[in-house]
Amino acid sequence: MKQADPPAQVFRLGRRPDPWAWPDWAFAEPDGTFGNRYDDPQGIYRVLYASTQRIATFVECLACFRPDIEVIAELDAIAGEDGDEEPPVAGVVPSDWVEQRCIGIGRLVGDHADIGHHESLAELRSALAPRVVHYELPDLDAATLRLTAPRAFTQEVSRYVFDRTVDGVRRWNGISYLSKHGDDLTNWATFEPVMPDIIGVNECAADDVDLAAALELHGLRLA
Repeated sequence: MKQADPPAQVFRLGRRPDPWAWPDWAFAEPDGTFGNRYDDPQGIYRVLYASTQRIATFVECLACFRPDIEVIAELDAIAGEDGDEEPPVAGVVPSDWVEQRCIGIGRLVGDHADIGHHESLAELRSALAPRVVHYELPDLDAATLRLTAPRAFTQEVSRYVFDRTVDGVRRWNGISYLSKHGDDLTNWATFEPVMPDIIGVNECAADDVDLAAALELHGLRLA
């Protein structure tokens, strides 16, 4: 497993007043996870997600508001029928979504595994071969780690990395992975109980430039 090179700082978009707070177990799903890509499938440890690029935190968190791809296709067809008119906006983000959030700035602690590195992929392919077959995946490669489903498989990747030890001590404090929204965006998943050193917390405003860029990217608007 290849070690990732940590950036000077990472960003996390979270709920006020503390964006670095661990998610409350009360909101866990029936399977013990919070429905995120690298959550623990056994529901034992929690995960904090952050990004190297500030804009990436908005891109990741706003993705759930994107209109379905079939809806986009239908709207494009409507625009074509009308001639030069723009299709109606399908994705709307509630105004209180921004009001309820703030941006944490931190510094990663400990080593994180770069699971997209060719050495890491080779290890994962060998170690998790039975699980690849179980989920009826054609193979395990970089594309597999970026599939939206089955989410349970990438969660098993998280557990595999979490369980690696050296002389009885956990080897990895988390995972580094590329965003499925672009190879230029890098994300980090840090395993409980270790958490980043907190540098600061900034307000999240409706006129934030990175928020605006992410909204435009996803074809969204604020209510």
